[in-house]
Amino acid sequence: MKTRRKSGVSSLVELVVIVVIALLLAFGIQAFLIKPYRIPSESMEPTLDIGQRVLVNRIGNRFSDPHVGEIVVFHPPSGASSQTCGNSRQGQGSDQACDTPTSGQSSQNFIKRVVAGPGDTITIVDGHVMRNGRLQPDGFTRPCGTSRACNFRNPITIPKGSWFMMGDNRGASDDSRFWGPVPKRWIIGGAFFTYWPPGKIGPL
Repeated sequence: MKTRRKSGVSSLVELVVIVVIALLLAFGIQAFLIKPYRIPSESMEPTLDIGQRVLVNRIGNRFSDPHVGEIVVFHPPSGASSQTCGNSRQGQGSDQACDTPTSGQSSQNFIKRVVAGPGDTITIVDGHVMRNGRLQPDGFTRPCGTSRACNFRNPITIPKGSWFMMGDNRGASDDSRFWGPVPKRWIIGGAFFTYWPPGKIGPL
C-alpha cells in the first residue's frame, strides 16, 4: 500500500517537473529564439492582414544583417509616435524622406519591409522606391494613391548600420519615411512564417 502511494506521489512530482521544464523551454524559446507576433494594423496589407500571426526569428540578425525585401519586427525610434524626424525636416513641407531618427528607442513593436540598407541612396516616387537609381520590384504592395507619403523625390542616403523600413500598404503606413532609418540594434528579428489564420499558414 505504501509502495503504491509512494509511486503515485513520484508520478505527480515527475509530471510537475515536466510541466515546469516545458514552460521554461517555451519562455526561453520566445525570449531568445522565436517570438510570435500579431499584425496590429493595415500597414502591411495585402501581404499581411490585421490579426494575422507570424513567427519572428530573434537570433538570425545577430549573425547577419537584414536584407532588402525582408519583413522584420523592430522597435522604431521614439519619434515614431508623433512622426518626428530627428533632423526636424519633416513637417516643414520638405520633399525628402526622413534620414535621421530621434536618438531614443520606442518600446513599441512595428513590422515593416526593409527597402534599403546602409549606404543606399533612395527616393520615393508615387509610392515606389528608387534605390541607387533603380526602380525596385514591388508587385506585393498596395498602390499609394494620393497620400502625402507617396512622393519624396529629394534623395537621402541611409546611414551606416541602419535600415529603411516601409509598409507594403504604401499609402497607409507609418514608417521610415516619417521618422527615419532604424539602427540594427533596434531590430528584433525577421518574420519567416505565418501560422494564423489556417488559410494563410506558410512561409513568408
